[in-house]
Amino acid sequence: MAKEQKPRSVSISNRKARHEYHIEETYEAGLVLAGTEVKSIRDGKASIQEAFCKIENGEAWVHGMHIAPYEQGNRWNLDPLRARKLLLQKSELHKIDRQLKEKGLTLIPLKLYFSRGYAKLNIGLARGKKLYDKRQTIAERDAEREQRREEFGRH
Repeated sequence: MAKEQKPRSVSISNRKARHEYHIEETYEAGLVLAGTEVKSIRDGKASIQEAFCKIENGEAWVHGMHIAPYEQGNRWNLDPLRARKLLLQKSELHKIDRQLKEKGLTLIPLKLYFSRGYAKLNIGLARGKKLYDKRQTIAERDAEREQRREEFGRH
């Protein structure tokens, strides 16, 4: 008999996003994927580091998200960098589109995961950080780390 595999949680995050941007609002969007892409994501072979989202013709799309071809997929594998449609409520789409145009924000993917068997992409409306903001964030993180070291050193 074959061994039963324990289902594992797949979570692919864009760690660079919080360093590069101020995240103002987040949304959970579904993804339109092919079967081999789902299998590849379940294996953890996807990257959203270079990805970005656009709203085109009233639909949200994610560009630059890399999903490696599935090893056993042969002819059913699709282009790893193709644009993939995001599934959002119409009211959310209008709200996001309005904020992108008025406030000059950017829509970036933050996290790719599965929820009840469906692939979900956590996207965020973000404003780019300036260089001094990034330096300030690094300084705050270093100060917090030093404070934790001192607390553990005394006890």
